[in-house]
Amino acid sequence: MTSSLAAPHPSPLEWTRRRRAYKELNLSAAGQRAASRLDAWPDWHIVELPKATEWFMPQRKQADKKLADKCGFLAIGPGGVFAVTVLDHGRSRVLLAGDVVQLGGRRPPYIPEARRAAKRASEALSAAVNVKVPVVPVLALVGSGPVTYYGLPKDCLVTTYQELDLVLAYRGERITPTTAVKLSAVARHPATWRNADSYRWYPNGVQAADKNSSRR
Repeated sequence: MTSSLAAPHPSPLEWTRRRRAYKELNLSAAGQRAASRLDAWPDWHIVELPKATEWFMPQRKQADKKLADKCGFLAIGPGGVFAVTVLDHGRSRVLLAGDVVQLGGRRPPYIPEARRAAKRASEALSAAVNVKVPVVPVLALVGSGPVTYYGLPKDCLVTTYQELDLVLAYRGERITPTTAVKLSAVARHPATWRNADSYRWYPNGVQAADKNSSRR
């Protein structure tokens, strides 16, 4: 019996188009490997998250600036919107116990950072479309070192990059393909991240600024 979570087989043209789009993203090698796991899923969209200098953050703190630089990408598809933070651990062993991620004897706050990344993305997207857009935090582990789980965190998905596509597909269908396309377009618009008050998405594709400028 074929698993219901088996990835569909895209046409050669669709596969080539998606690979080209991913390669244009300014992601690290680890980020590219994680994002490429969604190659075979035609209804998923990958959007690179902006750098700290491009991200709208009221009363922005230095910690938030560092956070934005660490973020990987948004994955938008049937299961919803996910902010994927990529952890490249190489050959190092990773120990995971709830919110604690131990890597090479250190315990950086990867899980809290992933949650803040999702929160910031949710705030920016929600402001742009004037509707609450939930964003699920994800920590994707990229590397050949062993990963040992002693307990999973709450409200944050953790997975190896090889299983990222299956983990997201397991979320089912929570938004329509049309909504996914619209949200990905909003996420790709620079003004979404630079200033939450300068850009609003409208059903007819007209921005708030365009509507105002058309009045005589």
